[in-house]
Amino acid sequence: MATNSRIEWTEATWNPVAGCSIISPGCTHCYAMRMAERLDLMGQEKYRGLTRRSGGRPKWNGKIRLDENALAIPYAWKTGRMIFVNSMSDLFHEEVPIEFVSRVFSVMKDCSRHTFQVLTKRSDRLFSIANKLDWPTNVWMGVSVESADYKHRIDDLRATPASVKFLSLEPLVGDVGRLNLSSIDWAIAGGESGPGARPMEPSWVRSIRDQCVDADVAFHFKQWGGVNKKRAGRLLDGRTWDEFPMAAAA
Repeated sequence: MATNSRIEWTEATWNPVAGCSIISPGCTHCYAMRMAERLDLMGQEKYRGLTRRSGGRPKWNGKIRLDENALAIPYAWKTGRMIFVNSMSDLFHEEVPIEFVSRVFSVMKDCSRHTFQVLTKRSDRLFSIANKLDWPTNVWMGVSVESADYKHRIDDLRATPASVKFLSLEPLVGDVGRLNLSSIDWAIAGGESGPGARPMEPSWVRSIRDQCVDADVAFHFKQWGGVNKKRAGRLLDGRTWDEFPMAAAA
């Protein structure tokens, strides 16, 4: 699926917001923190001073930067594509004003040729402002659920008007157990990768896959992860799982 993005389940990334803060265990080894530090060292002003060094690793420092110029980017992409929104931040971060969130939604509505995938760990804020936003049908809304402790985010997602709702069960750092997949269209699962990657048990992934199959929810297995994710691959019981919600074929 990826074209100018290396993320397997999208084609492009768009970052009208930069910077974030750690909110739950799934953030511990976030690739975006390493990338933000690298871009800062390369002199990209957008990412200047958004991370700090702690324990020998870059970590978000909570600073948020709104990129007004980036709002124009989707208009310039003439061919429709699947776009992951804010791979380097969280649109529903508490420091992103609702007025700016609304402007991002207006751009997504204007650019109906694209499909926008918005993902958040801040489901409580999503829940609190969802009814104040104008939800076009080309916006897919997702929440990250890295373990059973964060399944409440699914209920917050379910309450939104999004036409397509999805789960990012990655990096999967614990068994999520039984999932309520009512009104959920898509589930992505995957292990953590990179330095210090935490292991993922195959039984956790198989349980998610089987629940999706039983509930007729599209399932996408991204990777086993680990320090060398290419070597670990992404085969699950002898096959790849690259399903997308029915809306992707519409």
